[in-house]
Amino acid sequence: MNSTSPQFKENARKAMADAGLQKALGTAKGAFLQRRANAVANLPEFEQLRNTARDIKNHTLANLDFYLEKFAENVERAGGHVHWCSTAEEARATVLEICRKANAKTVTKGKSIISEEMGINHHLEEHGITPVETDLGEYIIQLRGEIPSHIIAPAFHLNREDWEADFRRAHTDLDPDRVFHERRDILTEARTRLRQKFLAADVGITGANFLIAETGSSVIVTNEGNGDLTQTLPRVHIALASIEKVVPTLEDATSLLRVLARSATGQDFSVYTTFSTGVRRKGDLDGPEEYHVVLLDNGRSNMIGTEFQEMLRCIRCAACMNHCPVYGTTGGHAYGWVYPGPMGSVLTPSLIGVKEAGHLPNASTFCGRCESVCPVKIPLPKLMRHWREREFERHLQPSGVRTGLGVWAWFAKRPGMYRLASRWGIGALGWLGRKKGAFRSLPLAGGWTEGRDLPVPQGRTFMDEYAKRQRAGAGR
Repeated sequence: MNSTSPQFKENARKAMADAGLQKALGTAKGAFLQRRANAVANLPEFEQLRNTARDIKNHTLANLDFYLEKFAENVERAGGHVHWCSTAEEARATVLEICRKANAKTVTKGKSIISEEMGINHHLEEHGITPVETDLGEYIIQLRGEIPSHIIAPAFHLNREDWEADFRRAHTDLDPDRVFHERRDILTEARTRLRQKFLAADVGITGANFLIAETGSSVIVTNEGNGDLTQTLPRVHIALASIEKVVPTLEDATSLLRVLARSATGQDFSVYTTFSTGVRRKGDLDGPEEYHVVLLDNGRSNMIGTEFQEMLRCIRCAACMNHCPVYGTTGGHAYGWVYPGPMGSVLTPSLIGVKEAGHLPNASTFCGRCESVCPVKIPLPKLMRHWREREFERHLQPSGVRTGLGVWAWFAKRPGMYRLASRWGIGALGWLGRKKGAFRSLPLAGGWTEGRDLPVPQGRTFMDEYAKRQRAGAGR
C-alpha cells in the first residue's frame, strides 16, 4: 500500500477538523484506558510480568536465527510449510501461489495487521481472488475501502451511525425499517452475511500473535471467534507473521499472553486464544489439509543490532496509541501507513525509511505515557529521539528548523550567554505582553501560535527562580 506519511501535518489538520472523527475518538479512547487500569490494578504481579515479557523478547531477539530455524523445523515436522520472504512483494507472490494451487476463488481473513503491510487484499483482487474480512471492524473497513486506523480496533475512527450507514449502502436487501439499536445488532447482521463466506472459502488467512519455536505452533487471539473459523474450515490455512513474532516455548507464550490482553483491551484473556499446530491429523474433527506459515522480514533484520532493535519487542497490544495524546487527537489514518501511534512513529521509519516517515517521530509530546504502559517496556520516546537524530544528520528537516536548532545549540554550549539571553527574552516578552495575557501571534513562533495562544511569561526564568529558592533554603 502507498504511504502518505510525508503528509502527516496535512492529515492531522484534516483529522482535527473532522467532527465525526473527534466524536469517535472521544468516545472510544476513554474505555480502553479505564479497562487497562482496572486489569492492572487487579494483578499485583503485573510489573513483574512486564519485566519477564521484556526479558523473553530480548532473549529471543538475541538468538532470533536459532529460534526461527527451530520453529520452521517443528512446523515441517507437523506437516506444514514455512515460506521465508524478504520483502512484501515476495510475501504477496507466495500467498498468491498457494491460493492458485488450491484453485481458490474466495479467501476468508482473520484480522491480520501484517497483511496490511503486505498489501494482500489488493493483490488477490487483482488476480481474480476475493478476500473477505471476517473481523467485524475489518469487515466494515473493507466495505468502506479504507485501511484500519488502529491495530486492534480497526474501526476506532467510526461512530455507530457510520457503521449502520455502511451496512445499508453495502447490503442493499436490508429492510429499510430495520433499526440497529446497538453494536450487537450490527454484529448479528455481519455474522449472517459471513456464514456462507466461511463455508465457501477455499483458503483461510490469519495473522499470528506468537509463533512458538518449541512446537511449531501459531497463536492467535480474538474476541469474535472469526479467527477459529478462518483457520479450521477451509482446506488451506495460511498464517502470516513477521519474523520477530517467534518465542522459544509454550511457557514463554503464556507469559506474554498474560500481559497482552490486559494491555490491549483490559481483559484477563481474550475470549478466544487459539494454538494451531500443523495440518489436520487422523481423528481430528476439523482443521486444514494444508498449513503454511509465511514469514516476512521486510527490513526487520536490519534493525537487529541497532539502537532500534528494542522496537522488535512489540507484541501489538496498542496500549501506546490508546494512551497517546497525539493519536487521541488525530486518529490513526493521519499517520499515513499501516502502523499508527507511538509504535508506528518508530517502526514505520524503520520499514519505509525516515525520508518518507520523518514527520512521525516528531509527532510526539514526549510525555512518556507510551513507555509507561508498554507491556514489554519499549523505550519509545528514546527511539523517537534516535530517529530525530537520524533526520537531522541527513539534513531532512526544513532549513528553518535546522537554523533554529543551530542557534539554540550555540547558546546551550555557552551557559553564561544562555542565561543572559533567557533573562532578556523573558523580560522582553513579559514587557510586550503585559496588557495581553497571551500572544495570538508572534514572530518566529508561528508553529505554536497557529494552533494556540502563547502565554505571556510571568516573573523570572526557571534558573533564576531555582537559584533564589536555593539561597533562601540555605539561609534557614
